[in-house]
Amino acid sequence: MYRAFSYDGKRQMSKQIINGVSSYISIPAGGKCLDVGCGSGALSIACAIKNPEAEITGIDRWGKEYASFSKSLCENNAKAEGVNNTTFLQGDACSLDFPDETFDAVTSNYVYHNIPSKDRQAILLETLRTLKKGGTFAIHDIMSKSKYGDMESFVKKLKDMGYEEVKLVDTTNGMFMSKWESVWMGLSGSTILMGRK
Repeated sequence: MYRAFSYDGKRQMSKQIINGVSSYISIPAGGKCLDVGCGSGALSIACAIKNPEAEITGIDRWGKEYASFSKSLCENNAKAEGVNNTTFLQGDACSLDFPDETFDAVTSNYVYHNIPSKDRQAILLETLRTLKKGGTFAIHDIMSKSKYGDMESFVKKLKDMGYEEVKLVDTTNGMFMSKWESVWMGLSGSTILMGRK
């Protein structure tokens, strides 16, 4: 597992996933992006490098279950990458401390499935609440039926709410990993939910 995900290993799956998710995030100059559950800051930093004239805010609750990640680790990683358009804050994905329509883009990678919840679609809606009209989103997670319920009907719900270009992109078909890798790593159902508000 470590060899597959490590940035130092041959497979470099983490790097492939981070670069892949960030490639869907496009922020106008002077715009703002929210990365929910930023962990080590990797996705925030990748978005910041790709969008140098935008401001990226990474939030995470960090805490003892993820003791290897912290705000200072994120800040040090950003500094090591020469990035100065990121801010990292303590936060809660279930109740974001931002007004409606604050961000031009929202993103996340492998976060919500870790949150104990009977309704992860509600957590997605809380994230999308902070997105400006016209803003884009790319949220990558293990969106299996057991974790998320019926995501096809959620896509329809978003479209009925006025969202555009909403789609689910399977990332276990060779995009980020093979079906076989997704099974042995416990990542079956890995999908990007993407679109425009």
